[in-house]
Amino acid sequence: MGAGRAVPRAPEQQVGRTLQEARLVLDHVIKGATVVDGTGAPAFVADVGVRDGRIAVVGTATEESRTTEDAAGLVLAPGFVDPHTHYDAQLFWDPYATPSLNHGVTTVAAGNCGFTLAPLKAEDADYTRRMMSKVEGMSLVALEEGAPWSWRGFGEYLDALEGRIAVNAGFMVGHCALRRYVMGPDAVGGQPSEEQLAEIVRLLHEAMDAGAWGFSTTQSSTHSDGDGQPVASRHARPEELLALSRAVGEHEGTQIEAIVAGCLDQFSDAEIDLFVEMSAVAGRPLNWNVLTIDAAVPERVPRQLFASERARKAGGRVVALTMPILTPMNMSLGTFCALNLIPGWGPVLSLPVPERIARLRDPGVRAEMLRNATSKEAGVFRRLADFGRYVIGDTYSTANEGLTGRVVRDIAAERGQEPFECLVEICAADELRTVLWPMPSDNDPASWALRAETWRHEDVLLGGSDAGAHLDRMCGAPYTTRFIGDCVRGRKLVGLEQAVKMLTDDPARLFGLRERGQVREGWHADLVLFDPERIDAGKATLVHDLPGDSPRLDSEAIGIRAVWVNGVEAIRDDVVSGHVPGRVLRSGRDTRTVSTR
Repeated sequence: MGAGRAVPRAPEQQVGRTLQEARLVLDHVIKGATVVDGTGAPAFVADVGVRDGRIAVVGTATEESRTTEDAAGLVLAPGFVDPHTHYDAQLFWDPYATPSLNHGVTTVAAGNCGFTLAPLKAEDADYTRRMMSKVEGMSLVALEEGAPWSWRGFGEYLDALEGRIAVNAGFMVGHCALRRYVMGPDAVGGQPSEEQLAEIVRLLHEAMDAGAWGFSTTQSSTHSDGDGQPVASRHARPEELLALSRAVGEHEGTQIEAIVAGCLDQFSDAEIDLFVEMSAVAGRPLNWNVLTIDAAVPERVPRQLFASERARKAGGRVVALTMPILTPMNMSLGTFCALNLIPGWGPVLSLPVPERIARLRDPGVRAEMLRNATSKEAGVFRRLADFGRYVIGDTYSTANEGLTGRVVRDIAAERGQEPFECLVEICAADELRTVLWPMPSDNDPASWALRAETWRHEDVLLGGSDAGAHLDRMCGAPYTTRFIGDCVRGRKLVGLEQAVKMLTDDPARLFGLRERGQVREGWHADLVLFDPERIDAGKATLVHDLPGDSPRLDSEAIGIRAVWVNGVEAIRDDVVSGHVPGRVLRSGRDTRTVSTR
Protein backbone atom coordinates (compact mmCIF):
# COMPACT_ATOMS: atom_id res chain seq x y z
CA MET A 1 0.00 0.00 0.00
CA GLY A 2 1.55 3.29 -1.03
CA ALA A 3 2.34 6.02 1.44
CA GLY A 4 -0.02 8.92 1.64
CA ARG A 5 -1.19 11.67 3.83
CA ALA A 6 -3.80 10.60 6.37
CA VAL A 7 -7.05 12.53 6.22
CA PRO A 8 -8.12 13.47 9.75
CA ARG A 9 -11.62 12.42 10.75
CA ALA A 10 -13.93 15.10 12.04
CA PRO A 11 -15.12 14.60 15.61
CA GLU A 12 -18.55 12.97 15.81
CA GLN A 13 -19.90 16.14 17.40
CA GLN A 14 -18.71 18.20 14.42
CA VAL A 15 -20.27 15.73 11.93
CA GLY A 16 -23.59 15.86 13.77
CA ARG A 17 -23.56 19.65 13.78
CA THR A 18 -22.80 19.77 10.05
CA LEU A 19 -25.69 17.40 9.25
CA GLN A 20 -28.03 19.37 11.48
CA GLU A 21 -27.10 22.62 9.75
CA ALA A 22 -27.65 20.98 6.35
CA ARG A 23 -31.12 19.89 7.40
CA LEU A 24 -32.00 23.42 8.48
CA VAL A 25 -31.26 24.90 5.05
CA LEU A 26 -34.51 25.60 3.20
CA ASP A 27 -34.80 24.72 -0.45
CA HIS A 28 -36.75 27.84 -1.34
CA VAL A 29 -38.35 30.81 0.40
CA ILE A 30 -41.22 32.84 -1.00
CA LYS A 31 -40.89 36.11 0.89
CA GLY A 32 -43.63 38.54 1.81
CA ALA A 33 -46.45 36.80 -0.03
CA THR A 34 -50.11 37.42 0.70
CA VAL A 35 -50.96 33.93 1.90
CA VAL A 36 -54.48 32.66 1.22
CA ASP A 37 -54.13 29.35 2.99
CA GLY A 38 -57.15 27.42 1.66
CA THR A 39 -59.11 27.32 4.91
CA GLY A 40 -61.20 30.39 4.13
CA ALA A 41 -59.43 32.39 6.84
CA PRO A 42 -58.43 36.00 6.11
CA ALA A 43 -55.31 36.45 4.02
CA PHE A 44 -52.08 37.37 5.79
CA VAL A 45 -48.57 38.42 4.76
CA ALA A 46 -45.85 35.86 5.48
CA ASP A 47 -42.77 34.10 4.24
CA VAL A 48 -43.29 30.50 3.17
CA GLY A 49 -40.28 28.19 3.22
CA VAL A 50 -40.08 24.82 1.53
CA ARG A 51 -37.82 21.91 2.42
CA ASP A 52 -37.80 18.32 1.14
CA GLY A 53 -41.15 18.72 -0.62
CA ARG A 54 -42.95 20.01 2.45
CA ILE A 55 -43.93 23.43 3.76
CA ALA A 56 -41.40 24.03 6.55
CA VAL A 57 -42.16 27.64 7.48
CA VAL A 58 -45.25 29.84 7.36
CA GLY A 59 -44.40 33.10 9.07
CA THR A 60 -40.91 34.62 9.18
CA ALA A 61 -38.22 32.55 7.50
CA THR A 62 -34.91 32.99 9.35
CA GLU A 63 -33.12 29.87 8.12
CA GLU A 64 -30.66 29.96 5.28
CA SER A 65 -32.23 29.15 1.92
CA ARG A 66 -30.78 27.89 -1.33
CA THR A 67 -33.07 30.20 -3.32
CA THR A 68 -35.51 32.99 -2.48
CA GLU A 69 -37.92 35.23 -4.31
CA ASP A 70 -39.78 38.40 -3.45
CA ALA A 71 -43.55 37.85 -3.59
CA ALA A 72 -44.73 41.22 -2.31
CA GLY A 73 -48.16 41.99 -3.76
CA LEU A 74 -48.64 38.43 -4.99
CA VAL A 75 -50.99 35.79 -3.58
CA LEU A 76 -49.64 32.41 -2.51
CA ALA A 77 -52.30 29.70 -2.35
CA PRO A 78 -52.40 25.92 -2.20
CA GLY A 79 -52.24 24.21 -5.56
CA PHE A 80 -55.69 23.83 -7.10
CA VAL A 81 -57.36 20.39 -7.15
CA ASP A 82 -59.39 19.44 -10.23
CA PRO A 83 -61.93 16.78 -9.20
CA HIS A 84 -62.95 15.61 -12.68
CA THR A 85 -60.46 15.06 -15.49
CA HIS A 86 -59.66 12.50 -18.16
CA TYR A 87 -55.87 12.78 -18.19
CA ASP A 88 -55.56 8.95 -18.15
CA ALA A 89 -53.84 8.87 -21.56
CA GLN A 90 -52.47 12.40 -22.02
CA LEU A 91 -50.08 12.11 -19.08
CA PHE A 92 -47.99 9.65 -21.10
CA TRP A 93 -47.14 12.22 -23.78
CA ASP A 94 -47.72 15.33 -21.70
CA PRO A 95 -46.54 14.77 -18.10
CA TYR A 96 -47.42 18.40 -17.29
CA ALA A 97 -51.16 17.89 -17.88
CA THR A 98 -51.27 21.13 -19.83
CA PRO A 99 -52.97 23.47 -19.65
CA SER A 100 -54.22 22.49 -16.16
CA LEU A 101 -50.81 22.81 -14.49
CA ASN A 102 -50.27 26.19 -16.16
CA HIS A 103 -53.46 27.37 -14.49
CA GLY A 104 -52.35 26.35 -11.00
CA VAL A 105 -53.76 22.80 -10.83
CA THR A 106 -51.34 20.56 -8.93
CA THR A 107 -53.61 17.55 -8.32
CA VAL A 108 -56.02 15.91 -10.77
CA ALA A 109 -58.63 13.19 -10.30
CA ALA A 110 -58.89 10.97 -13.39
CA GLY A 111 -60.48 7.65 -14.34
CA ASN A 112 -63.94 9.19 -14.34
CA CYS A 113 -67.23 8.27 -16.05
CA GLY A 114 -66.45 4.55 -16.12
CA PHE A 115 -63.61 5.00 -18.64
CA THR A 116 -60.09 3.87 -17.77
CA LEU A 117 -57.22 2.31 -19.68
CA ALA A 118 -56.87 -0.55 -17.18
CA PRO A 119 -57.36 -3.33 -16.45
CA LEU A 120 -56.69 -4.27 -20.04
CA LYS A 121 -56.15 -7.37 -22.14
CA ALA A 122 -53.86 -6.86 -25.12
CA GLU A 123 -56.56 -7.89 -27.58
CA ASP A 124 -58.87 -5.17 -26.22
CA ALA A 125 -56.46 -2.25 -26.68
CA ASP A 126 -57.87 -1.27 -30.08
CA TYR A 127 -61.46 -1.39 -28.81
CA THR A 128 -60.49 0.75 -25.79
CA ARG A 129 -58.70 3.34 -27.91
CA ARG A 130 -61.64 3.65 -30.30
CA MET A 131 -64.06 3.93 -27.39
CA MET A 132 -62.01 6.68 -25.72
CA SER A 133 -61.73 8.50 -29.04
CA LYS A 134 -65.49 8.44 -29.55
CA VAL A 135 -66.83 8.95 -26.05
CA GLU A 136 -64.20 11.36 -24.69
CA GLY A 137 -63.15 13.10 -27.88
CA MET A 138 -59.50 12.03 -27.66
CA SER A 139 -57.38 11.87 -30.80
CA LEU A 140 -57.18 8.26 -31.98
CA VAL A 141 -53.72 8.89 -33.46
CA ALA A 142 -52.51 10.38 -30.18
CA LEU A 143 -53.88 7.38 -28.27
CA GLU A 144 -52.17 4.97 -30.66
CA GLU A 145 -48.82 6.74 -30.77
CA GLY A 146 -48.60 8.52 -27.42
CA ALA A 147 -49.20 5.77 -24.84
CA PRO A 148 -47.28 2.48 -24.42
CA TRP A 149 -50.30 0.23 -23.74
CA SER A 150 -47.92 -2.13 -21.95
CA TRP A 151 -49.92 -2.80 -18.80
CA ARG A 152 -52.47 -5.42 -17.88
CA GLY A 153 -53.57 -4.91 -14.28
CA PHE A 154 -54.55 -1.55 -12.82
CA GLY A 155 -51.48 -1.53 -10.59
CA GLU A 156 -49.26 -1.93 -13.65
CA TYR A 157 -50.96 1.07 -15.24
CA LEU A 158 -50.28 3.19 -12.16
CA ASP A 159 -46.68 1.98 -12.07
CA ALA A 160 -46.26 3.02 -15.72
CA LEU A 161 -46.97 6.63 -14.70
CA GLU A 162 -45.02 6.65 -11.44
CA GLY A 163 -42.01 8.96 -11.51
CA ARG A 164 -42.77 10.51 -14.90
CA ILE A 165 -45.56 13.05 -14.23
CA ALA A 166 -45.39 16.67 -13.11
CA VAL A 167 -48.78 16.79 -11.39
CA ASN A 168 -50.19 14.66 -8.60
CA ALA A 169 -52.76 12.29 -10.06
CA GLY A 170 -55.28 9.90 -8.58
CA PHE A 171 -57.36 7.46 -10.60
CA MET A 172 -60.72 5.79 -10.21
CA VAL A 173 -61.10 2.39 -11.92
CA GLY A 174 -63.68 2.39 -14.70
CA HIS A 175 -66.66 0.08 -14.88
CA CYS A 176 -66.32 -0.32 -18.66
CA ALA A 177 -62.76 -1.61 -18.33
CA LEU A 178 -63.73 -4.04 -15.57
CA ARG A 179 -66.62 -5.45 -17.60
CA ARG A 180 -64.62 -5.71 -20.82
CA TYR A 181 -61.74 -7.51 -19.07
CA VAL A 182 -64.04 -10.20 -17.67
CA MET A 183 -66.80 -10.46 -20.28
CA GLY A 184 -65.00 -9.53 -23.51
CA PRO A 185 -67.31 -8.37 -26.33
CA ASP A 186 -70.30 -9.65 -24.32
CA ALA A 187 -69.74 -6.68 -21.97
CA VAL A 188 -71.73 -4.64 -24.49
CA GLY A 189 -75.30 -5.90 -24.35
CA GLY A 190 -74.75 -8.78 -21.95
CA GLN A 191 -75.22 -9.55 -18.29
CA PRO A 192 -72.48 -11.19 -16.21
CA SER A 193 -72.96 -14.65 -14.85
CA GLU A 194 -72.64 -15.10 -11.10
CA GLU A 195 -69.03 -16.18 -11.60
CA GLN A 196 -68.29 -13.24 -13.92
CA LEU A 197 -69.75 -10.72 -11.49
CA ALA A 198 -67.60 -12.19 -8.72
CA GLU A 199 -64.56 -11.77 -10.99
CA ILE A 200 -65.50 -8.14 -11.81
CA VAL A 201 -65.76 -7.42 -8.09
CA ARG A 202 -62.44 -9.18 -7.45
CA LEU A 203 -60.74 -7.05 -10.11
CA LEU A 204 -62.12 -3.92 -8.47
CA HIS A 205 -60.70 -5.04 -5.11
CA GLU A 206 -57.36 -5.70 -6.80
CA ALA A 207 -57.34 -2.24 -8.37
CA MET A 208 -58.11 -0.54 -5.06
CA ASP A 209 -55.42 -2.63 -3.33
CA ALA A 210 -53.03 -1.17 -5.93
CA GLY A 211 -54.20 2.38 -5.20
CA ALA A 212 -57.31 3.10 -7.27
CA TRP A 213 -59.35 5.85 -5.62
CA GLY A 214 -62.55 3.88 -6.07
CA PHE A 215 -65.09 3.06 -8.74
CA SER A 216 -66.54 5.08 -11.60
CA THR A 217 -69.44 4.24 -13.90
CA THR A 218 -71.77 5.72 -16.49
CA GLN A 219 -75.40 5.02 -17.31
CA SER A 220 -75.68 8.09 -19.54
CA SER A 221 -77.50 7.78 -22.86
CA THR A 222 -74.87 10.01 -24.47
CA HIS A 223 -72.02 7.53 -23.98
CA SER A 224 -71.45 5.18 -26.94
CA ASP A 225 -68.36 3.22 -27.97
CA GLY A 226 -66.37 3.33 -31.19
CA ASP A 227 -68.91 1.03 -32.84
CA GLY A 228 -71.78 3.34 -31.91
CA GLN A 229 -73.11 0.93 -29.28
CA PRO A 230 -73.94 1.86 -25.67
CA VAL A 231 -70.75 1.48 -23.62
CA ALA A 232 -70.42 -1.61 -21.43
CA SER A 233 -71.42 -0.07 -18.11
CA ARG A 234 -74.74 1.14 -19.52
CA HIS A 235 -75.89 -2.49 -19.61
CA ALA A 236 -75.29 -3.04 -15.89
CA ARG A 237 -78.30 -3.57 -13.66
CA PRO A 238 -78.63 -1.98 -10.20
CA GLU A 239 -77.59 -5.18 -8.39
CA GLU A 240 -74.25 -5.13 -10.24
CA LEU A 241 -73.70 -1.46 -9.38
CA LEU A 242 -74.51 -2.09 -5.73
CA ALA A 243 -72.16 -5.09 -5.54
CA LEU A 244 -69.34 -2.91 -6.83
CA SER A 245 -70.29 -0.09 -4.47
CA ARG A 246 -70.11 -2.46 -1.48
CA ALA A 247 -66.59 -3.41 -2.55
CA VAL A 248 -65.56 0.25 -2.51
CA GLY A 249 -66.61 0.45 1.14
CA GLU A 250 -64.07 -2.22 2.08
CA HIS A 251 -61.06 -0.06 1.22
CA GLU A 252 -59.59 2.98 2.92
CA GLY A 253 -59.71 6.36 1.23
CA THR A 254 -62.06 5.46 -1.62
CA GLN A 255 -64.90 7.13 -3.51
CA ILE A 256 -67.59 6.55 -6.13
CA GLU A 257 -68.12 8.66 -9.25
CA ALA A 258 -71.20 8.02 -11.38
CA ILE A 259 -73.01 9.48 -14.36
CA VAL A 260 -76.65 8.85 -15.30
CA ALA A 261 -78.82 10.31 -18.05
CA GLY A 262 -80.41 12.77 -15.62
CA CYS A 263 -77.08 14.45 -14.94
CA LEU A 264 -77.66 16.39 -18.15
CA ASP A 265 -80.95 17.90 -17.00
CA GLN A 266 -83.02 16.48 -14.14
CA PHE A 267 -82.83 13.15 -12.32
CA SER A 268 -85.61 10.60 -12.46
CA ASP A 269 -86.82 9.08 -9.20
CA ALA A 270 -85.06 5.83 -10.08
CA GLU A 271 -81.75 7.63 -10.68
CA ILE A 272 -81.97 9.37 -7.31
CA ASP A 273 -82.73 6.04 -5.64
CA LEU A 274 -79.69 4.49 -7.35
CA PHE A 275 -77.27 7.25 -6.31
CA VAL A 276 -78.53 7.22 -2.73
CA GLU A 277 -78.26 3.45 -2.41
CA MET A 278 -74.82 3.24 -4.04
CA SER A 279 -73.41 5.82 -1.63
CA ALA A 280 -75.16 4.41 1.42
CA VAL A 281 -74.10 0.77 0.90
CA ALA A 282 -70.51 1.88 0.33
CA GLY A 283 -70.46 4.39 3.15
CA ARG A 284 -68.51 6.62 0.76
CA PRO A 285 -69.20 9.91 -1.03
CA LEU A 286 -70.52 9.69 -4.58
CA ASN A 287 -69.88 12.62 -6.91
CA TRP A 288 -71.47 13.32 -10.28
CA ASN A 289 -71.21 15.97 -12.97
CA VAL A 290 -72.23 18.35 -14.10
CA LEU A 291 -74.83 20.52 -12.39
CA THR A 292 -75.90 23.08 -14.99
CA ILE A 293 -77.23 26.26 -13.39
CA ASP A 294 -79.59 28.37 -15.48
CA ALA A 295 -82.14 30.83 -14.13
CA ALA A 296 -84.36 30.01 -17.12
CA VAL A 297 -84.79 26.50 -15.63
CA PRO A 298 -85.28 27.31 -11.92
CA GLU A 299 -86.56 23.83 -11.06
CA ARG A 300 -83.32 22.09 -12.07
CA VAL A 301 -81.07 22.92 -9.09
CA PRO A 302 -83.54 21.90 -6.35
CA ARG A 303 -84.35 18.68 -8.22
CA GLN A 304 -80.70 17.75 -8.66
CA LEU A 305 -79.80 18.57 -5.07
CA PHE A 306 -82.74 16.51 -3.79
CA ALA A 307 -80.44 13.52 -4.40
CA SER A 308 -78.00 14.98 -1.86
CA GLU A 309 -80.77 15.62 0.66
CA ARG A 310 -82.03 12.05 0.30
CA ALA A 311 -78.53 10.61 0.58
CA ARG A 312 -77.75 12.35 3.86
CA LYS A 313 -80.93 10.94 5.42
CA ALA A 314 -79.95 7.44 4.22
CA GLY A 315 -76.38 7.59 5.55
CA GLY A 316 -74.74 8.44 2.23
CA ARG A 317 -73.45 11.59 0.56
CA VAL A 318 -74.05 12.67 -3.03
CA VAL A 319 -71.97 15.62 -4.26
CA ALA A 320 -72.74 17.63 -7.38
CA LEU A 321 -69.86 19.09 -9.39
CA THR A 322 -70.56 22.36 -11.14
CA MET A 323 -68.43 24.56 -13.36
CA PRO A 324 -68.07 28.16 -12.11
CA ILE A 325 -67.42 29.47 -15.61
CA LEU A 326 -69.06 29.28 -19.02
CA THR A 327 -66.69 26.87 -20.75
CA PRO A 328 -65.64 27.88 -24.28
CA MET A 329 -66.91 25.17 -26.61
CA ASN A 330 -66.83 24.97 -30.37
CA MET A 331 -69.17 23.04 -32.61
CA SER A 332 -69.15 21.74 -36.16
CA LEU A 333 -71.61 20.07 -38.48
CA GLY A 334 -68.68 18.12 -39.90
CA THR A 335 -67.25 16.30 -36.89
CA PHE A 336 -68.66 14.64 -33.79
CA CYS A 337 -69.61 17.16 -31.11
CA ALA A 338 -72.41 17.95 -28.67
CA LEU A 339 -74.81 18.61 -31.54
CA ASN A 340 -74.69 14.89 -32.34
CA LEU A 341 -76.16 14.20 -28.90
CA ILE A 342 -79.39 16.10 -29.54
CA PRO A 343 -82.18 13.53 -30.00
CA GLY A 344 -82.62 12.70 -33.66
CA TRP A 345 -79.55 14.62 -34.81
CA GLY A 346 -77.05 11.75 -34.68
CA PRO A 347 -78.41 9.85 -37.71
CA VAL A 348 -78.28 12.98 -39.88
CA LEU A 349 -74.85 14.19 -38.70
CA SER A 350 -73.28 10.74 -39.13
CA LEU A 351 -74.07 10.55 -42.86
CA PRO A 352 -71.29 11.01 -45.45
CA VAL A 353 -70.70 14.73 -46.00
CA PRO A 354 -72.47 15.09 -49.40
CA GLU A 355 -75.55 13.27 -48.09
CA ARG A 356 -75.40 15.22 -44.85
CA ILE A 357 -75.40 18.53 -46.71
CA ALA A 358 -78.35 17.43 -48.85
CA ARG A 359 -80.35 16.41 -45.79
CA LEU A 360 -79.48 19.60 -43.90
CA ARG A 361 -80.64 21.69 -46.88
CA ASP A 362 -84.04 19.96 -46.82
CA PRO A 363 -86.48 22.36 -45.06
CA GLY A 364 -88.49 19.45 -43.67
CA VAL A 365 -85.39 17.83 -42.15
CA ARG A 366 -84.29 21.14 -40.61
CA ALA A 367 -87.75 21.71 -39.12
CA GLU A 368 -87.70 18.24 -37.51
CA MET A 369 -84.18 18.81 -36.18
CA LEU A 370 -85.25 22.11 -34.64
CA ARG A 371 -88.28 20.47 -33.01
CA ASN A 372 -86.00 17.83 -31.49
CA ALA A 373 -83.48 20.42 -30.31
CA THR A 374 -86.14 22.34 -28.38
CA SER A 375 -87.95 19.29 -26.99
CA LYS A 376 -88.02 18.27 -23.34
CA GLU A 377 -86.08 15.13 -24.31
CA ALA A 378 -83.16 17.28 -25.43
CA GLY A 379 -82.57 18.22 -21.80
CA VAL A 380 -79.58 20.47 -21.30
CA PHE A 381 -78.85 20.37 -25.05
CA ARG A 382 -81.78 22.73 -25.54
CA ARG A 383 -79.18 25.39 -24.74
CA LEU A 384 -77.63 24.73 -28.15
CA ALA A 385 -80.83 25.36 -30.12
CA ASP A 386 -80.63 29.17 -30.44
CA PHE A 387 -78.63 29.15 -33.66
CA GLY A 388 -78.93 32.90 -34.13
CA ARG A 389 -76.56 33.32 -31.16
CA TYR A 390 -73.77 31.28 -32.76
CA VAL A 391 -70.60 33.08 -33.76
CA ILE A 392 -68.74 31.97 -36.89
CA GLY A 393 -65.19 30.81 -36.20
CA ASP A 394 -62.69 29.57 -38.77
CA THR A 395 -63.96 29.34 -42.36
CA TYR A 396 -62.43 27.64 -45.41
CA SER A 397 -64.06 28.97 -48.59
CA THR A 398 -64.09 32.22 -50.55
CA ALA A 399 -67.87 32.32 -50.11
CA ASN A 400 -67.37 32.72 -46.36
CA GLU A 401 -64.65 35.37 -46.42
CA GLY A 402 -65.24 38.04 -43.80
CA LEU A 403 -67.69 35.97 -41.75
CA THR A 404 -65.28 34.96 -38.98
CA GLY A 405 -66.30 36.61 -35.70
CA ARG A 406 -69.77 37.53 -36.93
CA VAL A 407 -73.05 36.50 -35.25
CA VAL A 408 -75.31 34.21 -37.30
CA ARG A 409 -78.44 36.22 -36.46
CA ASP A 410 -76.96 39.31 -38.14
CA ILE A 411 -75.86 37.40 -41.23
CA ALA A 412 -79.28 35.73 -41.50
CA ALA A 413 -81.03 39.10 -41.31
CA GLU A 414 -78.88 40.42 -44.15
CA ARG A 415 -79.66 37.36 -46.26
CA GLY A 416 -83.35 37.11 -45.41
CA GLN A 417 -82.94 33.61 -43.99
CA GLU A 418 -83.85 31.84 -40.79
CA PRO A 419 -80.79 31.48 -38.49
CA PHE A 420 -80.51 27.68 -38.78
CA GLU A 421 -80.92 27.82 -42.56
CA CYS A 422 -78.25 30.51 -42.72
CA LEU A 423 -75.89 28.50 -40.52
CA VAL A 424 -76.34 25.41 -42.70
CA GLU A 425 -75.55 27.34 -45.89
CA ILE A 426 -72.40 28.84 -44.36
CA CYS A 427 -71.22 25.40 -43.26
CA ALA A 428 -72.15 23.79 -46.60
CA ALA A 429 -69.92 26.28 -48.42
CA ASP A 430 -67.02 24.97 -46.31
CA GLU A 431 -68.04 21.32 -46.81
CA LEU A 432 -69.10 21.40 -43.14
CA ARG A 433 -65.64 22.31 -41.81
CA THR A 434 -66.80 25.69 -40.43
CA VAL A 435 -66.02 26.20 -36.74
CA LEU A 436 -69.04 27.39 -34.76
CA TRP A 437 -68.99 29.04 -31.33
CA PRO A 438 -72.37 28.97 -29.55
CA MET A 439 -72.84 31.91 -27.23
CA PRO A 440 -74.22 30.73 -23.87
CA SER A 441 -77.84 31.52 -23.14
CA ASP A 442 -77.28 31.56 -19.37
CA ASN A 443 -74.86 34.49 -19.15
CA ASP A 444 -77.48 36.69 -17.48
CA PRO A 445 -77.39 38.33 -14.01
CA ALA A 446 -80.09 36.03 -12.65
CA SER A 447 -78.12 32.92 -13.62
CA TRP A 448 -74.93 34.28 -12.05
CA ALA A 449 -76.79 35.12 -8.84
CA LEU A 450 -78.22 31.58 -8.78
CA ARG A 451 -74.72 30.17 -9.26
CA ALA A 452 -73.33 32.16 -6.35
CA GLU A 453 -76.16 30.91 -4.15
CA THR A 454 -75.75 27.29 -5.26
CA TRP A 455 -71.99 27.29 -4.66
CA ARG A 456 -72.68 27.72 -0.93
CA HIS A 457 -74.53 24.39 -0.69
CA GLU A 458 -72.66 21.80 1.39
CA ASP A 459 -72.97 19.17 -1.35
CA VAL A 460 -71.89 21.32 -4.30
CA LEU A 461 -68.26 21.36 -5.39
CA LEU A 462 -66.56 23.37 -8.12
CA GLY A 463 -65.20 21.23 -10.94
CA GLY A 464 -66.17 19.13 -13.91
CA SER A 465 -63.56 20.47 -16.32
CA ASP A 466 -63.25 17.23 -18.35
CA ALA A 467 -59.62 18.29 -18.91
CA GLY A 468 -57.88 15.77 -21.13
CA ALA A 469 -61.09 15.00 -23.05
CA HIS A 470 -62.96 16.62 -25.96
CA LEU A 471 -59.64 18.23 -26.75
CA ASP A 472 -60.52 20.04 -29.98
CA ARG A 473 -64.05 20.99 -28.89
CA MET A 474 -63.85 22.50 -25.41
CA CYS A 475 -61.31 23.88 -22.98
CA GLY A 476 -62.46 23.49 -19.38
CA ALA A 477 -58.99 23.11 -17.84
CA PRO A 478 -58.49 26.86 -17.16
CA TYR A 479 -61.64 27.13 -14.99
CA THR A 480 -59.47 27.91 -11.96
CA THR A 481 -57.89 31.12 -13.22
CA ARG A 482 -60.96 32.21 -15.16
CA PHE A 483 -63.13 31.74 -12.04
CA ILE A 484 -60.87 33.98 -9.95
CA GLY A 485 -60.52 36.54 -12.72
CA ASP A 486 -64.20 36.63 -13.62
CA CYS A 487 -66.17 35.79 -10.48
CA VAL A 488 -63.85 37.20 -7.81
CA ARG A 489 -62.15 40.20 -9.39
CA GLY A 490 -64.79 40.90 -12.04
CA ARG A 491 -68.32 40.00 -10.91
CA LYS A 492 -67.35 39.99 -7.21
CA LEU A 493 -69.64 37.03 -6.52
CA VAL A 494 -67.32 35.56 -3.90
CA GLY A 495 -64.33 36.71 -1.87
CA LEU A 496 -60.80 35.60 -2.71
CA GLU A 497 -60.32 33.55 0.46
CA GLN A 498 -63.52 31.60 -0.10
CA ALA A 499 -62.80 31.16 -3.81
CA VAL A 500 -59.39 29.65 -3.06
CA LYS A 501 -60.93 27.31 -0.48
CA MET A 502 -63.45 26.16 -3.10
CA LEU A 503 -60.60 25.31 -5.49
CA THR A 504 -58.25 23.70 -2.97
CA ASP A 505 -59.29 22.47 0.45
CA ASP A 506 -62.90 21.65 -0.48
CA PRO A 507 -61.98 19.10 -3.19
CA ALA A 508 -59.02 17.88 -1.12
CA ARG A 509 -61.36 17.13 1.79
CA LEU A 510 -63.92 15.39 -0.44
CA PHE A 511 -61.23 13.00 -1.66
CA GLY A 512 -59.60 12.68 1.75
CA LEU A 513 -56.22 13.86 0.45
CA ARG A 514 -53.60 13.55 3.16
CA GLU A 515 -51.84 16.84 3.98
CA ARG A 516 -52.79 18.61 0.75
CA GLY A 517 -55.13 21.52 0.08
CA GLN A 518 -53.78 24.06 2.59
CA VAL A 519 -50.71 26.23 3.06
CA ARG A 520 -49.77 24.69 6.38
CA GLU A 521 -46.49 23.74 8.03
CA GLY A 522 -45.68 20.07 7.52
CA TRP A 523 -48.05 19.67 4.56
CA HIS A 524 -46.98 18.90 1.00
CA ALA A 525 -45.68 21.96 -0.81
CA ASP A 526 -48.21 22.15 -3.66
CA LEU A 527 -48.35 25.90 -4.20
CA VAL A 528 -49.43 28.50 -6.74
CA LEU A 529 -48.20 32.10 -6.77
CA PHE A 530 -50.28 34.60 -8.70
CA ASP A 531 -51.01 38.27 -9.26
CA PRO A 532 -54.57 38.87 -7.96
CA GLU A 533 -54.96 41.90 -10.25
CA ARG A 534 -54.13 39.94 -13.42
CA ILE A 535 -55.01 36.29 -12.91
CA ASP A 536 -57.17 35.03 -15.76
CA ALA A 537 -57.28 32.64 -18.69
CA GLY A 538 -56.54 33.62 -22.26
CA LYS A 539 -58.81 32.95 -25.20
CA ALA A 540 -59.06 29.30 -26.23
CA THR A 541 -56.98 28.73 -29.36
CA LEU A 542 -56.50 25.65 -31.53
CA VAL A 543 -52.98 24.20 -31.51
CA HIS A 544 -51.55 21.05 -33.14
CA ASP A 545 -49.18 19.65 -30.53
CA LEU A 546 -50.55 16.18 -29.80
CA PRO A 547 -48.89 13.04 -31.17
CA GLY A 548 -49.57 12.89 -34.90
CA ASP A 549 -50.01 16.70 -34.92
CA SER A 550 -53.57 16.22 -33.73
CA PRO A 551 -55.38 19.41 -32.64
CA ARG A 552 -56.54 20.57 -29.24
CA LEU A 553 -57.73 23.78 -27.65
CA ASP A 554 -55.24 25.53 -25.38
CA SER A 555 -55.43 28.63 -23.20
CA GLU A 556 -52.70 30.90 -21.87
CA ALA A 557 -52.43 31.30 -18.11
CA ILE A 558 -52.40 34.98 -17.24
CA GLY A 559 -50.99 36.28 -13.96
CA ILE A 560 -49.63 32.94 -12.70
CA ARG A 561 -46.06 33.59 -11.55
CA ALA A 562 -45.12 30.04 -10.54
CA VAL A 563 -46.49 26.64 -9.57
CA TRP A 564 -44.74 24.16 -7.26
CA VAL A 565 -45.62 20.48 -6.99
CA ASN A 566 -44.22 18.68 -3.94
CA GLY A 567 -41.86 21.60 -3.41
CA VAL A 568 -40.37 21.57 -6.92
CA GLU A 569 -40.99 24.38 -9.37
CA ALA A 570 -43.01 22.96 -12.26
CA ILE A 571 -44.20 26.16 -14.00
CA ARG A 572 -42.71 29.65 -14.13
CA ASP A 573 -44.46 32.39 -16.12
CA ASP A 574 -46.52 29.85 -18.11
CA VAL A 575 -43.45 27.81 -19.13
CA VAL A 576 -42.83 24.28 -17.85
CA SER A 577 -39.61 23.73 -15.94
CA GLY A 578 -38.73 20.28 -17.24
CA HIS A 579 -39.02 18.71 -13.79
CA VAL A 580 -41.54 15.92 -13.10
CA PRO A 581 -42.16 16.12 -9.33
CA GLY A 582 -45.73 14.79 -9.39
CA ARG A 583 -46.83 11.60 -7.70
CA VAL A 584 -49.38 8.93 -8.40
CA LEU A 585 -51.64 9.33 -5.37
CA ARG A 586 -52.87 5.95 -4.15
CA SER A 587 -55.90 5.28 -1.99
CA GLY A 588 -55.14 4.58 1.64
CA ARG A 589 -51.53 5.71 1.44
CA ASP A 590 -52.33 9.18 0.09
CA THR A 591 -56.04 9.39 0.92
CA ARG A 592 -58.03 8.73 4.07
CA THR A 593 -61.62 7.58 4.29
CA VAL A 594 -64.21 10.33 4.17
CA SER A 595 -67.13 9.09 6.20
CA THR A 596 -70.69 9.71 5.11
CA ARG A 597 -72.05 9.16 8.63
